[in-house]
Amino acid sequence: MFGRLMPRERRFYDLFNAHAEHIVRGSRELEALMSNLDEMETRTHNIDEIERAADKVTHDTIRLLHRTFITPLDTDDIRGLINAMDDILDLIQSVSESLHLYDIRRVTPDAQQLAQICRACAERVQTAVAALAQIKDPEGLLKICHEIDRLESDADRVMRSAMSRLFRDESDVRQVLKLKGIYELLEAVTDRCEDVANIVEGIVLESA
Repeated sequence: MFGRLMPRERRFYDLFNAHAEHIVRGSRELEALMSNLDEMETRTHNIDEIERAADKVTHDTIRLLHRTFITPLDTDDIRGLINAMDDILDLIQSVSESLHLYDIRRVTPDAQQLAQICRACAERVQTAVAALAQIKDPEGLLKICHEIDRLESDADRVMRSAMSRLFRDESDVRQVLKLKGIYELLEAVTDRCEDVANIVEGIVLESA
């Protein structure tokens, strides 16, 4: 009873939303980069800046968690959610860095499609996180989570086809290894988005 009467710190939702906005911006920069490698320097710089801004949001969230007595969500859910969101941007940054380090000169249509799926996942993550502040439509929120799951499955399918094509058609072993690494990182972005969806789904089901 006492816990229900205490004010709950609502700034967590603002921090979640701020981080989700960074995720979407990062995913759009990545999609643009994969469409035009001539913009690598600019896009990589932008992604680095976005990732640093998101890191600050993550640190602010954890710091707020340590000094908040009554939280609006379970503390494990808060920590798990912000860390999973941070993982998304870390991987987006890893993709852009790997493109530069591997000296990738051309991007396959498969890689571009994976980047598009990453952006679509990121946008749905933003929608799902925004709905947590006041869960007015649990079924609608669960539907968004399921859309993220579906997109992650689409990414798995695209990556399998891409790998098959790569090993079948590419004769340069170094190029095979480089593109394989890029494909795996892009697919991992969607995995981390699915992690966020699973946490949000758990929160919704617990609050039902």
